[in-house]
Amino acid sequence: MHEAAVGQKCPECSTPDKRTRVISGRDTWGVRFATSPLTLVLIAVNVIVYLFDRSSVDAHNWLIENLALIKLFAPDEWWRTITAAFLHGSLLHLGINMYILYLLGPQLERQTGSVTFGALYFASAAAGGAFSVLAGPAITNGAFVVSIGASGAIFGLIGAWFSASYRHRHTPAGQAMFNQMLLWVGISAVFPFIVGNIDWRAHLGGFLAGVAIHQLWTRLIPDRPEARLPRTLLALAVGALSLAIVAFL
Repeated sequence: MHEAAVGQKCPECSTPDKRTRVISGRDTWGVRFATSPLTLVLIAVNVIVYLFDRSSVDAHNWLIENLALIKLFAPDEWWRTITAAFLHGSLLHLGINMYILYLLGPQLERQTGSVTFGALYFASAAAGGAFSVLAGPAITNGAFVVSIGASGAIFGLIGAWFSASYRHRHTPAGQAMFNQMLLWVGISAVFPFIVGNIDWRAHLGGFLAGVAIHQLWTRLIPDRPEARLPRTLLALAVGALSLAIVAFL
């Protein structure tokens, strides 16, 4: 007999069929990379860019001058809305964003597919940057306003999870997730006003993009294997629209 979660089972009954997959608890990182590679690649790229940023003053200045979202330059250099998502001002800033990405990214990537997940991530980053440019000042106290960080993209993931949990809030698991996401959103809404020097506009833009994309997915494109391509294109369209808004300001 073999021990199982429901008691003891005979060897024939406990043998997994072709629809199941046995995962070793000791190989968690290997499993995560195999099932959600893009999430871990994004984390690695952000960490590498941060280490390069901290390697020298020249490296830091080059990254800010060429990749950061400087709102005064954004219409002519619209790509900054994306590249700024890979820059972080401190280890705490990087750590919070990457931890949330590590928590929310893998399951969402497994459900949607890596390409579709990437489209959602970059569309949210673009929307966050666009909202920051549209709603925020370009110059404060005589200095250019500079925005950096993956928060817009991260809040896009929070928005997608918020939308999904709201849809399933009538089930016990869905209600628990919805309550958790409400707590996250509430803390995130208050946090910028307590800490200061946080671009809450990018947070809001990314969150709204994540909610909108997920709502469009569920309402227009039902969840089935062939839905991944149209869902990817829809997310890319939202990202392209965000970039176009910045480019044609």
